[in-house]
Amino acid sequence: MLAKNTPRLEALRAIKAEILLLNSSEKGSSEEMENKAMQKMVKQRKEAAEIYATQNRPELAETELFQASVIESFLPKQMNPEELQAAVKEIITAARASSMADMGKVMGVATKQLAGKAEGKAVSEMVKKLLSGN
Repeated sequence: MLAKNTPRLEALRAIKAEILLLNSSEKGSSEEMENKAMQKMVKQRKEAAEIYATQNRPELAETELFQASVIESFLPKQMNPEELQAAVKEIITAARASSMADMGKVMGVATKQLAGKAEGKAVSEMVKKLLSGN
């Protein structure tokens, strides 16, 4: 607040509001739930930025992307594509999956193991890529 960094302040207030909502819910709050909520916030901001970019509103898209980056700084480090590929290969081997018919079995394990470490969309794409290549 003292630095007068309004876009960062807005992102921090959004995080605080989301955590307060989680705390007041019946389920309560845990670190895992807070991380999921912040991941959802990042995803929403990135989607909004895409929409603003297609509507030729770069100033709004830039604001959304900046807020997404601020929120991401509070999340656990995401896996890079090489790490994700190695992790998914291990899961496929452990599940003895060999074709796209086994995708559901692999995704069930992968989403649990990689929660918070990689986006669901990236995991899904990697599973499809590796299963279709076998």
